[in-house]
Amino acid sequence: MDLSFRRRGLAALFAGLLAGISATAAFAQEKVLRIGMTAADIPRTLGQPDQGFEGNRFTGIPMFDALTHWDLSKADAASVLIPGLATEWAADANDRTKWVFRLRPGVRFHDGSPFNAAAVVWNVQKVLDQAAGHFDASQVGVTASRMPTLRSAHVIDDLTVELTTSEPDSFLPINLTNLFMVSPTHWNALLAAVPADVTDPRQRSARAWTAFAANPSGTGPFRGVRLVPRERFEMVANRDYWDPARRPKVDRVVLLPIPEANARTAALLGNQVDWIEAPAPDALPAIRQRGFTLYTNPQPHVWPWQFSFVEGSPWRDLRVRQAANLCINREELRELLGGLMGVPKGTVAPGHPWWGNPTFDIRYDLTTARRLMTEAGFAANRRLTVKVLTSASGSGQMQPVAMNEWLQQALRECFFDVQLEVIEWNALFTNWREGASHANARGAHATNVTYAAMDPFFAMVRFVTRGANPPNSNNWGFFNTDEMETLVRTARTTFEGAARDAALAALHKRIVEEAPFLWVAHDVGPRAMSPRVTGVVQPRSWFIDIATMDLR
Repeated sequence: MDLSFRRRGLAALFAGLLAGISATAAFAQEKVLRIGMTAADIPRTLGQPDQGFEGNRFTGIPMFDALTHWDLSKADAASVLIPGLATEWAADANDRTKWVFRLRPGVRFHDGSPFNAAAVVWNVQKVLDQAAGHFDASQVGVTASRMPTLRSAHVIDDLTVELTTSEPDSFLPINLTNLFMVSPTHWNALLAAVPADVTDPRQRSARAWTAFAANPSGTGPFRGVRLVPRERFEMVANRDYWDPARRPKVDRVVLLPIPEANARTAALLGNQVDWIEAPAPDALPAIRQRGFTLYTNPQPHVWPWQFSFVEGSPWRDLRVRQAANLCINREELRELLGGLMGVPKGTVAPGHPWWGNPTFDIRYDLTTARRLMTEAGFAANRRLTVKVLTSASGSGQMQPVAMNEWLQQALRECFFDVQLEVIEWNALFTNWREGASHANARGAHATNVTYAAMDPFFAMVRFVTRGANPPNSNNWGFFNTDEMETLVRTARTTFEGAARDAALAALHKRIVEEAPFLWVAHDVGPRAMSPRVTGVVQPRSWFIDIATMDLR
């Protein structure tokens, strides 16, 4: 690739996005970390981000805290659950639908108001209680679908709150990493500032949330100060953050949406940004030769096709699903991506506590794949047409167009004719919750939305239960069997660690054998950074902690 030519040719794609970078001269004495995201827009800044988990990574975790956090401090061990705004929690031994959370004392929101149990209740209501004046339907899809059994919260005392679930659910503390706490006091002040001639309560609430997005208040290590939609978002350090280990070392973070991989790479090589997600694979030699650092680490993150099981879908035939999984040479794809992927055997790897030793071995076996397709009634002169939705960029999507075009060619060897429809990432992500039967699925037989797999709900449960069918969660293809319901119920209601792992292993075993996905790759989270950026820990997680980083 001629990078100088590419840089000139792509300049128009991101010149507008980067035009404001020279403004950093105005705060030249500050340490300013500039990040090129894969998203096409700034993830929402009102407390519950969109744009998939890229939103959580860049406008969630830096500005807001949840009751529970992921430990992002280690590169050589799995990321595990740790206390966040809650210091401890436990389910009631006599009623497993009730949980008591003890809250961290002395925490304040960016506006100076105290964090307490009343704030937790208010934040639960914002996405679950339609009768609440501050309920925001726009935040429900990216939140409630990630904690589907949570029903209510009530104050026990100022630093103790009780959460209630619809059924016993041992996964709740993990799910709560996705419920970010925002300031009720700040929101109410913004509501009071809505003009009096706006009398409809829902309109007034919507106006307050819009104002909150432009001027957010959380408890996190950074505070949002400037939002220019589709162009940039700026955060500054919260020097009073409650955790001394995560008090920021940089003064300001600037987020820039640069969805095209070559444009991101050119921005990095041109020193217009300090950090990019998912660099262009063919530019890796130049990135290394120019002294930039490439960070990778195996992640619990899957790059799949998720199959539709609605009436008329060709993926309802197990032989077809297994054939697709056997038809592709993932090592060849890894070479195409410059080595920046892991080869999957399922959602989790052999040796993982949830592996379960499936009888179906995901591998490259062209002979068996063709035999299965022949048994299903297909051949070189009777091909199977399947339509797949994907995006041009997005959170965890790696290099979606190049990878899907490679799949399109690889699957031809097994009598598939793949039709690709590329849509905007957020539209694809929204349809993930709308489902395969929705008009926005455009008649697709599969969708290509990558998913984090760091916990039981995200890895498995949301794809195989009726309760996770759209619009509740992400069972896009309506993959429903009584067996899966039983396996999930057993795991969800098992509160002892080893026994729960055994139940989850049984679940994973059957998921792999039923093959509701085409498992294509595991992400390794490639991000390229300027050597100026120090203190980087690339954890075995889809997330990363900006707060501990510094600039030379």
